[in-house]
Formats: sequence, structure tokens, C-alpha cells
Amino acid sequence: MTDTSGTGHEPSKPSPADSATPSQRPAAGTTPTRPGARQLRTRAGATWVGIIVFAAVLVLLLIFILQNTQAVEISYFTASGQVSLAVAMLLAAVAGVLLTAIAGSLRIWQLRRDLRRSARR
Repeated sequence: MTDTSGTGHEPSKPSPADSATPSQRPAAGTTPTRPGARQLRTRAGATWVGIIVFAAVLVLLLIFILQNTQAVEISYFTASGQVSLAVAMLLAAVAGVLLTAIAGSLRIWQLRRDLRRSARR
């Protein structure tokens, strides 16, 4: 077949879905699976990605702990002691996460309570 448009490209061939009878075409709202087609995301796929990311973060965390083993003096009110620098930093990070989670949970509880009160009216 020759190109008469002057663009240098051959005209595209119709896809099998275009030439299929209505009973052979995919149903409305579904995506045909063809090579190179983009697949939908699933919960299993998202879980798998989450596990991989978690494993990578865990490896980085272990490297951090192994590289920061020098002991530091920690004092909290009247208690004091020595722990490794990595453990002290991790405990501080976990305490920050817990405080944030508590504040967020209290706010969610407050919003749900207000929603229930407004739904009763």
C-alpha cells in the first residue's frame, strides 16, 4: 500500500476489535487485555509494593543502627542511662509518631462525634 498523504507514514491497519462483530467486542466499561495495555491496580499489587517498600526501609534502618553504635548518655526526668545513638534516635522517632497518632485519633474521634450529633438533628 502506498502513502498518498505525503507524511511518509503508511496508514494504520484497523485493529481486530474494530473488525469484530458486536458479539465478539468487549462489553462496555471493560478494558480489553492486549499486549502493552496498561493494567488496573489491584489490592494485591498494592500490598506487594507496600511489602517491598517496607523491606527496603527495614534494610536502611538496620544499616543505620549498625553504623551508629556509639553509646550516648540519656536523661529523662530523674532517670538516666546509656544507650546507643541509633536506639536513642529511634525511640525519639517512635515517640513522635505516637504523639502524632494520638493527636490525629483524637481529632478523628471529635469529627465523628460532631457528625453523629448533626445527623441526629
